[in-house]
Amino acid sequence: MSSSTNHADDPFSGRHPTSHERMTGLPWDASYHDGPAPWDVGPQPAIVSVASGGGFTGAVLDAGCGTGENALHIASLGLSVLGVDVAETALAMAREKAADRGIEVEFAAADAFQLAGLERTFETVLDCGLFHTFDDDERPRYVASLASVTERDATLYVLCFSDDGPDTGPHPVSQKVLRAAFNPSTGWNVAAIKPDRIQTRFHDDGAPAWFATIKRI
Repeated sequence: MSSSTNHADDPFSGRHPTSHERMTGLPWDASYHDGPAPWDVGPQPAIVSVASGGGFTGAVLDAGCGTGENALHIASLGLSVLGVDVAETALAMAREKAADRGIEVEFAAADAFQLAGLERTFETVLDCGLFHTFDDDERPRYVASLASVTERDATLYVLCFSDDGPDTGPHPVSQKVLRAAFNPSTGWNVAAIKPDRIQTRFHDDGAPAWFATIKRI
């Protein structure tokens, strides 16, 4: 119980802990306290590739931005980007990087299940490594939250650990799970899912991943 006393007796800031947090017994913020998090390796090549092809347009939301590497890369291309996360330590690091690099980008604390509270809408949304941390009960709430900040024809990119291949990352998901979560009844249509990699500090050549392109309908 001692870990909870370090954050005004509530390390989750009034949130209901996510399944990952309940499993580890620690808030997401703790991932950034003792050196870089396993996924904190710079912008993901998959994201850089899509960005170079003009895949990000209009106002961009990076949901679960961590220390901001993907958001910073996208913003460096001249786009308006808001990165949100529940980990205040990560957000502070992201803001420091933005200042050091002279990149104009916005970072804010927000619960991924309550994005409507941002009172904004976005043309492009990035989820890099967040969706796969949620369990079956959490995914519908998260998908609805994403729908609340997007309008028709908005694009969502999801880069998540895949269940296909050796040496998978934690929380791997199947294409079936992605398609079940993002379907017309929830306001979405999966345009494409392709194999990719997620770079981590524990994988020499990245972990197997899915890169999904999803359209708001």
